[in-house]
Amino acid sequence: MNAVRPSPEQWSGDLDLITIAAKAAGEKALSYFRKDPEVQWKNGGRSPVSEADFAANDILKEKLLAARPNYGWLSEETDDDQARLGCDTVFVVDPIDGTRAFIAGKDVWCVSVAVVHLGRPVAGVLFAPALGELFQATVTGEALKNGAPVTVKPMGAEILRIALAEETVGLLESGYRASVSRIPHVPSLAYRIAMIADGRIDGTIVKKNSHDWDLAAADLILERAGGALFNLDGEPLSYNRPNVRHTVLCAAAKPALPALIAASQGLEGH
Repeated sequence: MNAVRPSPEQWSGDLDLITIAAKAAGEKALSYFRKDPEVQWKNGGRSPVSEADFAANDILKEKLLAARPNYGWLSEETDDDQARLGCDTVFVVDPIDGTRAFIAGKDVWCVSVAVVHLGRPVAGVLFAPALGELFQATVTGEALKNGAPVTVKPMGAEILRIALAEETVGLLESGYRASVSRIPHVPSLAYRIAMIADGRIDGTIVKKNSHDWDLAAADLILERAGGALFNLDGEPLSYNRPNVRHTVLCAAAKPALPALIAASQGLEGH
């Protein structure tokens, strides 16, 4: 196990580090944006990855592991090294969350970087360079957007604005379904969760098979803004496990989450 003193000062220092690295990676990715980057396909041709993803990943890995060589490493664009399981503290990275949007020239993509300690995120950054937005949080601080605190939207009687797939709407419990307005697709999962944190939407349902790197930074930002990301058992997520995939998840302001989870139970097998 790596010897890290778990303190607010440690995580604040880590936040500074990952912010600098995320900005550098984001600026590098931006240099490829809308310039027809080379694209490959992985996972049996189901998932695109661009040369910008790899370039951003290289910057993150170099800067972060040079500064914290005793931390583990988990990235969407790096072959998984099971040595991370022996580390108390791990960088969890998605160099470009929303690669399909990036390739299509759409603005909604971000660099996602988290520090995970003993299974939970303790520092997180989302940098969306095409939008000029930076989200940050530590486990003991406020959630920030471009340096200003953000919070989830207060509970009210109005229709809830929920991000979910169109085919998922009909699987919700019928009574709850009537209280929901579906928002258009948000191509970056991490950014979608950040939209809950800053109060633009009320919640989201995440289909099964999302990964640690999609979620860890956004999970912490949402938590520090007054929300939560839970599975259908009403439990928070654990990161840096042997299996980095997740089941169906729900995210919302904490007071709104139990009803969303209850209404989503029919999604378990889909």
